[in-house]
Amino acid sequence: MTSADGPATAVDPERFHVYDTTLRDGAQQEGLSLSVQDKLAIAAHLDELGVGFIEGGWPGAVPKDTEFFNRARKELHLTNATLAAFGATRKPGGRASSDELVRALLDAETSVVTLVAKSHAGHVERALRTTLDENLAMIRDTVSFLTGQGRRVFLDAEHFFDGYRLNPGYAVEAIQTAAEAGADVVALCDTNGGMLPDDVRAIVAEVAETTGLRLGMHAHNDTGCAVANTLAAVDAGATHVQGTVNGTGERTGNADIITIVANLELKRQRRVVPAGALQESTRIAHAIAELTNIAPYSRQPYVGASAFAHKAGLHASAIKVDPDLYQHAEPADVGNDMRLLVSDMAGRASIELKSRELGYDVSGEPELVTTLTRRVKELEAAGYTFEAADASFELLLRAAIEGGPIRLFDVESWRVITESRPGGDAVSEATVRLRAGGERAVVTGEGNGPVNALDHALRTAIGTLYPEIAKLELIDFRVRILEAAHGTDATTRVLVEMTDGSTSWETVGVGANIVEASWEALVDAVTYGLLRQGASGEEPKSAGHHGGGVRP
Repeated sequence: MTSADGPATAVDPERFHVYDTTLRDGAQQEGLSLSVQDKLAIAAHLDELGVGFIEGGWPGAVPKDTEFFNRARKELHLTNATLAAFGATRKPGGRASSDELVRALLDAETSVVTLVAKSHAGHVERALRTTLDENLAMIRDTVSFLTGQGRRVFLDAEHFFDGYRLNPGYAVEAIQTAAEAGADVVALCDTNGGMLPDDVRAIVAEVAETTGLRLGMHAHNDTGCAVANTLAAVDAGATHVQGTVNGTGERTGNADIITIVANLELKRQRRVVPAGALQESTRIAHAIAELTNIAPYSRQPYVGASAFAHKAGLHASAIKVDPDLYQHAEPADVGNDMRLLVSDMAGRASIELKSRELGYDVSGEPELVTTLTRRVKELEAAGYTFEAADASFELLLRAAIEGGPIRLFDVESWRVITESRPGGDAVSEATVRLRAGGERAVVTGEGNGPVNALDHALRTAIGTLYPEIAKLELIDFRVRILEAAHGTDATTRVLVEMTDGSTSWETVGVGANIVEASWEALVDAVTYGLLRQGASGEEPKSAGHHGGGVRP
């Protein structure tokens, strides 16, 4: 594997452009809405990622974007990136100098302006409803005006590839007109996202040879080829790439700028962002996902939680010898980590490596490893899943090492009653009987559901002995019905996520009904959280009652 620390060439932001359009094109994704504060925060992250240009939005056309540029001048302090304002060529029959939206680009006070222009003859005539000559005049007038005002202009040639297939002479004339008027770069846009890499490579190579212009690539992902199409364009001579973090964008999204950069740096040995920036990409991808309120995609290349996760026992055996045998890159180069997943596919190597990852060396205890491997397979066959519940696996591991489940308290029994009255909300009442610290407690708790009521009762019962429980908060709760053919009599699996404010963990419970499964996952989550806070498990074991740790 090639490390990002030593590519063949040093970074030169002018020699090769990494241009991010998350704040404008990425924000067009269905269900995504960014506030001005969100955009400012994302821009700061993009700057850390080392991109050369950040497209901030369309001032004049979008009031929120106008505000963004006004605030960015005072609040945004960029180290690596240059902010660009996005807009369109003037209206047909007008003059750029008096076009309100063109003037708004000047008011944004960015040194770079990116213009979108028609390069598809059919779009000029049917969508823009003007003549081919007038469209060229619009390009020429707008680019000349903005460059005359001291702005550096990039041009996005909209629908270029489809337009090139329809009328190649006109598509080329449109971009040549922009260049002659002073545009620095012409980005060829696969606006409909329908191109394939071989076609992109051929067309970009032809245009580069014919025009000698500096070309860029703007790809959408409708064929699943946005990143591949971008790399094909670079292979054919493009020196400007556009994309969005996490591949956000309308329809199926845009090319993922992080994947593009990682491929260029790690596979092509081309330094395109400042040294050290690529190692921040996983953190930044997840931070931006939080700001956009879109859950990170676990199987996203390079930065996804599953990008370097290994489940099959055969893989784990090989990784134990050499991680490179089943990994195409070093996870640390993109700020990610290798993970071992424990599941019914796990072999002894998986258990050993996962245990080591959690801080337990069991390599010298073959009997324990064999017993634990067999138990994991049995539990997964019964409906448990440990690849999504590391905390439950660690409790199982500790139980195997220490000869029994870790018990901070002994539960004698629990019950829940839910009462619903006409015109009112249903209220649940839970009673928990347990022993903790040598004392017996019988506690009742109320909640807006059975699990909430059980949580309140448990916290009250052990809160005096374990005040650390106040730091623990339930943040996610997921239910899956197993063996659905049994209908309402099916087995239920519950995954619970809990946090102490600095980190989070997941536990699993399985039962004949949702409340039983939820209680098991909840007890494991609380037990694990208290152990993290320094509690010690010295309570006596009571046969038949679950008091912390997946059932032995």
